[in-house]
Amino acid sequence: MTKYMPFVYDDNAYCTNQKCFIITGQTIAYLTAFFNSSLFKFCFRESFPELQGGTREMSKIFFDKISVITVTEEIDTQFKSAVDDIQKAYTKSKAMAIDAMIFDLYNLSEKERQTIGFVEIE
Repeated sequence: MTKYMPFVYDDNAYCTNQKCFIITGQTIAYLTAFFNSSLFKFCFRESFPELQGGTREMSKIFFDKISVITVTEEIDTQFKSAVDDIQKAYTKSKAMAIDAMIFDLYNLSEKERQTIGFVEIE
């Protein structure tokens, strides 16, 4: 259960505790960007059930409802650069630039982009 869900890209093989989830596989930088994007946060609010205290349940069954496109290694490399940069020093403008990259991949219309907007979950 969580109100806020930061996803962090790690290519240094850090260890984590039992309170974290780990994903492995291909195009992990892109997935990190996607899961931190306003598009995913918009889906998160709509698809993950709200619990007491304004938290939401983070379960695989709810992640399965979110459609994630497959990207090439070349696109993943572009996202890796953006994710590395934002993880060094977060700014709203960097987050919005990554959102724009995600929105472009999903070919969202201007109206869809405005509906989603910039979503911050605190």
